[in-house]
Amino acid sequence: MPDAIPTIPLNDGTHMPAVGFGTYKLNGADGVATMVRALHNGYRLLDSAFNYENEGAVGAALRKSGVPRDEIRVTSKLPGRRHAYDRALATIEESLYRTGLDHLDIYLIHWPNPQTGLYVEAWQALVEARRRGLVRTIGVCNFLPEHLDRIILETGVAPAINQIELHPYFPQAPQRDYDSSHAIVTQAWSPLGRANDLLGHATIADIARQHGRSIAQVILRWQVQLGTVPLPKATSDARQVENRSIFDFALTAADMDTITALGRKDGRLADQDPSRYEEF
Repeated sequence: MPDAIPTIPLNDGTHMPAVGFGTYKLNGADGVATMVRALHNGYRLLDSAFNYENEGAVGAALRKSGVPRDEIRVTSKLPGRRHAYDRALATIEESLYRTGLDHLDIYLIHWPNPQTGLYVEAWQALVEARRRGLVRTIGVCNFLPEHLDRIILETGVAPAINQIELHPYFPQAPQRDYDSSHAIVTQAWSPLGRANDLLGHATIADIARQHGRSIAQVILRWQVQLGTVPLPKATSDARQVENRSIFDFALTAADMDTITALGRKDGRLADQDPSRYEEF
């Protein structure tokens, strides 16, 4: 068994692994097999969503792995079409039925959907779900400061987590600063920049050679040193182990600055600005 991934504290008194495992597009028997390998390779956070349509596969992988339930953190997310309070609570219950678990460790609102304008109701439902014991930790994804300000003001409850797009082309410094100032942990989706050229970038490759590491390891280490929790996905044992083997070296301040400087004015992978994007 590989060394345990370090954990970090959350503002609700729980802890979370410093690197998680993304499960987007891991469906069916092949998806279960990939997630079982990830658990055997030491991952202890599986990041899913209602809209991934693989919550059942996540639950099956957990049971098949033989890893004790209390060692694993399972995340799912509320879709935009279910933001109304009663529908949100029913969706969380459905996530439990799909996974076959008696509780979910982490539940997040997937997108704020500001034009629809029901994200405060959705947040109130997550607060109630936590009160009922359906979930342990609650948080959000892709929330901007204005969205976070509103839910905190109207409910008095701050999220423990804000999961956002974050990679060297989109470092999100203002959002990270806001999250940190409110004791909210930032998670990074698409940490390796899915569908762009980051994994072949010459500047990062040079830093990787200096440290005797892969480009992916350098990018993930950069994110950890920024104080964020990356959620990489990989199907092979070799890549899974590589992606989590980032806690035995450190980047220099100059390395960190060089990678952060690769950021672009809008380095998003797609046109998904949370101030106007609507996800259903």
